[in-house]
Amino acid sequence: MVSGANRGIGAAIAGRLAADGHRLSLGARRLDALAAGAPDIDPDRILLNSYDAVDFDSARRWVDATVDRFGRVDVLVNCAGIVDRTGLEAMEEDALDEMWEVNVKGPLRLTRLALPHLRRSGSGRVVNLASMSAKRVKGDALPGYSMTKYALLALSHAVRQVGWDDGIRVTALCPGPVATDMMDPDDETITQPEDVADLVATVIELPNTASVSELLITCRLEAWA
Repeated sequence: MVSGANRGIGAAIAGRLAADGHRLSLGARRLDALAAGAPDIDPDRILLNSYDAVDFDSARRWVDATVDRFGRVDVLVNCAGIVDRTGLEAMEEDALDEMWEVNVKGPLRLTRLALPHLRRSGSGRVVNLASMSAKRVKGDALPGYSMTKYALLALSHAVRQVGWDDGIRVTALCPGPVATDMMDPDDETITQPEDVADLVATVIELPNTASVSELLITCRLEAWA
């Protein structure tokens, strides 16, 4: 299952996993956009779903449809996300609430619904697209976004604790600038969506004895001090 699979990093992940032979259940709010960008693979290997990250019933229907179609859930990639670039003092609470719903509660809902199926897998995998903004706050450009990504990182570690004994492994990917419509899709000097997709493909194939809890991805020298 890959949320936010209609564009950017989510679409790149779907394409890479399709190429690797995985069966895919893809979710996005706009089904027409999802269908337009979906990998061209055997229809028996792919399921497209209308998924709204702020709607619990939408999440439940998607998980149920996935299990009905494929009989199992082995991997959940929480990629759907939004950003508001308003500074701390000017940021509207409605904007923060929307980011919280999509960036934090959306992955929480999907993960809780998928957990019973991931447990049955014995080697379930959850990958959360966090951000380098989950590791440090720089300036006043993304205070609300950073808050939600810190929370998503905390959720990732909570799910690791809950699912560990059942073989569930969780990775929080923390990319810096990526060439998507949130940044500049034509900028070849920053990380490409396909680069992130390659890393997702790698971590979900690692054995239970080689778990990557956090993976920081950047195209620039970061000053941490």
